[in-house]
Amino acid sequence: MTSRSATSGGHRQPRPAAARSVDAYRDTIEQLLRPLAARAVESVAVPAALGRQLAEDLHAPVDLPVFRNSAMDGYAVRAESVVVTPVTLPLAGVVAAGAAGQTPLPPGAAMKVMTGAPIPPGADCVVPVEDVRSDGAMVTVERGRTAGEFVREPGTDVRTGDLLARAGTILAPRHIAALAAVGLPTVPVFQPIRAAVITTGDELVCAGTPLRPGQIYNSNGIALAAALTANSVEVVSVEHSTDDPAKFRALLTAATASADVVFTSGGVSKGDFEVVKDVLRPLGGEFGSVAVQPGGPQGLTVVDGVPVLSFPGNPVSTMVSFEVFARPMLRRLAGLPEVQIYQVPLRNPVRSPEGRRQFLRGQLVREDGAAPGLYRGPAAVEVVSGPGSHLIAGMAWADVLIDVPAEVTSLAVGATVRVWLL
Repeated sequence: MTSRSATSGGHRQPRPAAARSVDAYRDTIEQLLRPLAARAVESVAVPAALGRQLAEDLHAPVDLPVFRNSAMDGYAVRAESVVVTPVTLPLAGVVAAGAAGQTPLPPGAAMKVMTGAPIPPGADCVVPVEDVRSDGAMVTVERGRTAGEFVREPGTDVRTGDLLARAGTILAPRHIAALAAVGLPTVPVFQPIRAAVITTGDELVCAGTPLRPGQIYNSNGIALAAALTANSVEVVSVEHSTDDPAKFRALLTAATASADVVFTSGGVSKGDFEVVKDVLRPLGGEFGSVAVQPGGPQGLTVVDGVPVLSFPGNPVSTMVSFEVFARPMLRRLAGLPEVQIYQVPLRNPVRSPEGRRQFLRGQLVREDGAAPGLYRGPAAVEVVSGPGSHLIAGMAWADVLIDVPAEVTSLAVGATVRVWLL
């Protein structure tokens, strides 16, 4: 790491030692996480495969449709029998869905069929019930049909051996439907990346506990677990440590034994009770400043072969650190689409500290005045919260991070900025 200087309020002040750029630090984290791409493959039941990444190409074991069947509730006939309408035909039987459907259709007759029922041998089209009058014994067809109408032929959806889904696909409900339709009981998927979360701080208590003076609720553990889950990472544990080094070390040992990557929050700055830094630095941990706001203090360690990413404890700092430094690579490893980044104009003026790349919380606004949240072409972005790293409730209104470069100190209304979709 190298030392830099920056101006603040017009006066030259020394930059904290070892300040890295955002891009350089993210590159370091990505190199640390890249080996997690080599994950084992497991076979899971199709209903449990939703959201999982397919490990192999899948091919259809059967035709779809499996057999010739009716696309409508109606009457199976020979098209030649209904060329001239109206015409009255004798009813030769009823074929329900699930029936064997092997009884041939007599010439000049009709058979009642249900949607999905087999087409009887000899029939070549189906007349919908809307075009028929029947007294139970005879059927009067009001409108004729041509051969093939409302008949589903075998293999018209997919044929045996056809590709159903490619390796690397993230299985969505539409994929699950197709896999189930061809009768696959299980599918091969990559095991998800497993993550453990450890929050720190004597001041943190669980939700539902009455707050005593000096205490706050622990949001970081829940927030990090939610962020990981939303990006297809399996959260194996969420624990909290006091500022006691022995307790943190014990939780860390358990975390590295069960997870592929560990996330910690708090205890990485320059105070007197920085338990994460105090425990991890002797283990080879690297702690220092990144030229970013919020989230300047950061730490990286490898413990028993497991990467440990240590974020600062202020809630917004924790969330922005995850979004900027960890989320892009985790999504890449999981086969998810890249984090979307857009160029849009500002609706508010912005000031930013020189030498620090600032990530403000913003909300996309459609030009047509529609509700924000979904990007649909040209839009603007407005700042929805102050820059403070404690303003987590304000961040809840944001759907993007506004990326202000380190060398920029002010932006006027209308200036174009990059925004990261949350």
